[in-house]
Amino acid sequence: MTTKTDRPFTSRELERYSRHLVLPGFGEAGQKKLRDSSVLIVGAGGLGTPAAIYLAAAGVGRIGLIDFDTVQASNLSRQILFKEADIGGSKVRVAKARLKEVNPLVDVRVYESKLDSSNAMRIFGDYDLILDGADNFPARYLINDACALLGKPDVYASVFQFDGQVSVFFAKEGPCYRCLYPQPPPPDSVPSCDEGGVLGVLPGILGTIQAGEAISLLLGKGPGFVGRLLLINGLDMVFTEIKFKKDPDCPVCGTHPRITGLIDYEAFCNAGRAPSSESIPGIKPITLKRQMGGSDIILLDVREPSEYDICHINGSKLIPLGQLAERFEEVDRSKTIVVYCHTGRRSADATKFLTSKGFKAKNLSGGIDAWAEQVEPKMPRY
Repeated sequence: MTTKTDRPFTSRELERYSRHLVLPGFGEAGQKKLRDSSVLIVGAGGLGTPAAIYLAAAGVGRIGLIDFDTVQASNLSRQILFKEADIGGSKVRVAKARLKEVNPLVDVRVYESKLDSSNAMRIFGDYDLILDGADNFPARYLINDACALLGKPDVYASVFQFDGQVSVFFAKEGPCYRCLYPQPPPPDSVPSCDEGGVLGVLPGILGTIQAGEAISLLLGKGPGFVGRLLLINGLDMVFTEIKFKKDPDCPVCGTHPRITGLIDYEAFCNAGRAPSSESIPGIKPITLKRQMGGSDIILLDVREPSEYDICHINGSKLIPLGQLAERFEEVDRSKTIVVYCHTGRRSADATKFLTSKGFKAKNLSGGIDAWAEQVEPKMPRY
């Protein structure tokens, strides 16, 4: 945690934070609370980057960033700390440099590693508050459990396509993430942003709300979003609030907690997963290219029409995965069906389904993204 200090503000600080200092009920005392506070942001992505900008600008004394990813071109539509020249660079290193440009007075620390059960308690222990900008369920349950065990607030948000949600899980004051979502969704039932897409401005709205809620918590102001879930439709700008309570049977924060240490969250969230794509018949892009001259192969694209419009393999038939159960008889059973999607996950499910219906089907390994990389380098990628 940040060391508390009674050091008076310098003239530079007084000028920088002057709009805070004149706020009724905020003043120097509130600004000193921010200066003496620390926030760890998990994920330097669509949620974490706008939150980090506002927390740094507000004068939070120490900001931690944990992320092991690099900047990709597809990040630039929503991850506003990054620019074209940063592509390929470490997210946390680039973010640190930008945040120091926003406010050189803030101490920014980076953890260029994956958050897991072996390091979460140690890293979290050094911060007053955790801001969840993760993009997967194992990380969300891990963050929740670590925060509950350490007695720290978890400022949460998530986003998918045009919809988002935000809340604060604080087991000392109210319910935690497990009280709201006792079990993770079935494996692969919720597409990633890579597969489902996301409206670029929506994570900015949610990340900014997270930053505002973090500041309120650091200042000790009100219950905020504890026990409240705000749902946002970013397309229609409809905001809906749901209230929820602590579950007395919650395994983490309930009356008789059964989880007293961190567990294997990948295993917890992937329990009951269908056989992996390795057990499903597959074909590599180069092999498919060599065999495409024959007449016994049908290419089946199970992506969405908007993805098909971006790029597709010539001659392929489009049946989105969600329609396959009703339309599979449109496919010629006498042929070998090579199924593809973006990266191979949806097509693995489609291949398994078609095989169960008696088709001879193979999954294109790595999807159309691998095809573009290995066979058609001029094909647009997304």
